[in-house]
Amino acid sequence: MRAFEDFKVGDIMELAPLAVTAADIKSFAVRFDPQPMHLDEAASQSTIVDGLFASGLHIVCMHMRLFADGILRDSTSMGSPGVEEIRYLAPVRPGDSLTLRVEIAGVRPSKSRPEMGLVNFRSHMVNADNKPVLEIAATLMFGRRRTAGGGRGGAG
Repeated sequence: MRAFEDFKVGDIMELAPLAVTAADIKSFAVRFDPQPMHLDEAASQSTIVDGLFASGLHIVCMHMRLFADGILRDSTSMGSPGVEEIRYLAPVRPGDSLTLRVEIAGVRPSKSRPEMGLVNFRSHMVNADNKPVLEIAATLMFGRRRTAGGGRGGAG
C-alpha cells in the first residue's frame, strides 16, 4: 500500500497509455459537453483545430483514469484540497494514444493532522508523438504509516 512516505521530490512515474477513439470522444460529449466540435466530424472541420477533438473535461477525466490506476489505487489517498492548474496544450484526437508522466513536485507532512501528508504532483499528458496535450498541478492528501509506537504520523 503506497503511503505518504513513498513519495519523493523529483520522482517521475510514467503511466500506461490510453487509446482515444472517435466513439469515446462523442460518447463523452453527448453526456457532458454537447458542442458540435466534439460530436460531429463535419461541424468540427470549421473550428480553429480543424477536426474532431476531445472536450477539455474529457481529457481531464482520461488523466484521472490513468492517475487513479497508476497512483491512487492501493494507496492511502485521502482526496485532494484542490487543483492548482489545468492547461490544455493541444487537441486530443481520435487515434491518439495518451501517456501520463507524473512528477513529485513537493511533499510535506500536515501541520494540523499528523496522520496525513500532502503531495504536490505535476502531471504532463503527451500523445504518441510525445506532444504535450495537458498539464495539471494538484495537491493530494495521503495517509501516513504507523510509527513504531503504534500511532500515525511522526517520523513514519
